[in-house]
Amino acid sequence: MNVLKLKKTTWLWVAAGVAVLAALAWAFSPRPVEVETAAVRQGHFEQSIEEDGRTRLKDRYTVSAPVAARVARIVLREGDRVAAGDVVAVLMPVMSSMVDERSTREATARLKAAAAGVERASARVARARISLQEAQLEKERTEKLAGAGFLSASRLDAVRLALAGTRRELQVADAEREMALQEKAQAAAALLQPVAAGGSNTTPLSVRSPVSGVVLRVPQPSEATIAAGAALLDIGDPLQMEVISELLTTDAVQATAGRRVVIERWGGPPVEGVVRRVEPAAFTKVSALGVEEQRVNVLIDVSNPPEAWRSMGDGFRVSVRIVTASIEQAVLAPLGALFPHGKGMAAYRLDGRYARLQPVEVGARNNNEAWLRSGLTPGQSVIVYPPSTIRDGRKVHVRTP
Repeated sequence: MNVLKLKKTTWLWVAAGVAVLAALAWAFSPRPVEVETAAVRQGHFEQSIEEDGRTRLKDRYTVSAPVAARVARIVLREGDRVAAGDVVAVLMPVMSSMVDERSTREATARLKAAAAGVERASARVARARISLQEAQLEKERTEKLAGAGFLSASRLDAVRLALAGTRRELQVADAEREMALQEKAQAAAALLQPVAAGGSNTTPLSVRSPVSGVVLRVPQPSEATIAAGAALLDIGDPLQMEVISELLTTDAVQATAGRRVVIERWGGPPVEGVVRRVEPAAFTKVSALGVEEQRVNVLIDVSNPPEAWRSMGDGFRVSVRIVTASIEQAVLAPLGALFPHGKGMAAYRLDGRYARLQPVEVGARNNNEAWLRSGLTPGQSVIVYPPSTIRDGRKVHVRTP
């Protein structure tokens, strides 16, 4: 009886030990790692360069004033259509400056001095005419005496030369009198009252549009006095639109002419475009973080018909996506499933309840997916953003969303 009790107690202790060992083994055994998975798929792959840009007209014409003038109020407004040769502005002569009391007195004194100068010049003319008459009489007397043999030939030559000099003096006196008359007229003009622009004696100058298009901007719609070369209005054709984007020089190397472009986030549906030209000279631009960057302008033509982007105006902010690679039926894997491994890339594929390390060859990538040349096949599941505790062959548990 005692032997049976002893055996029963021993078995109880053995069972308890086994249970404790099993509990310890379960407690210290590695738990499955919770992971998220995504499927490898086959589809269209695009690699692109995304950057901000702005719209602008290909040909923009600024109509300016050819001379300093007073421009009449411009009735045209932004959005109005004009044809080549239409009058877009009317220029009037600039009104002369106002004359104050001091200037009036000075001008009056100058007028009186000019009048005195005219009288003095007239007196010189009269004296020169008298001298001319006297020289002519002297010449006649000298010729008679020389013909009778009472005077020498040299005396006759001297009298003739004196007559010619007197004639020259009369011409000089006439010129001085004309100069004095003009100075008097100039002094009198300074006393004239200023004539308002648009008076009966003013002749307007019509400024015409060089091309047909739409008025884009009117910097000075009201009547005003402007200098020569001042801008009157801008004219352009809104159907001739292009997009300019400032790309980093490292990205601009891939944005060659002819690349397909998708123009987005301008306020309407995406429209298609094509790279027309990459400008040859770069420039330095400071980013929002204060970093100096070398950028270059890329010019993009809009491919869609104008009906698709008619509401897009000049100077609109847009987002451009320049497609540098486009592949059909490509094997695509989420970008978050890939990580560096050795000299290449790898991913963890799901093999039942275990994770298997799988090296892959990446052909290209975009912001969301990577195009795989080899390593995985469509339909396989890969672990997205694998935790640091996961290893090849580790048991995993797929987290349900």
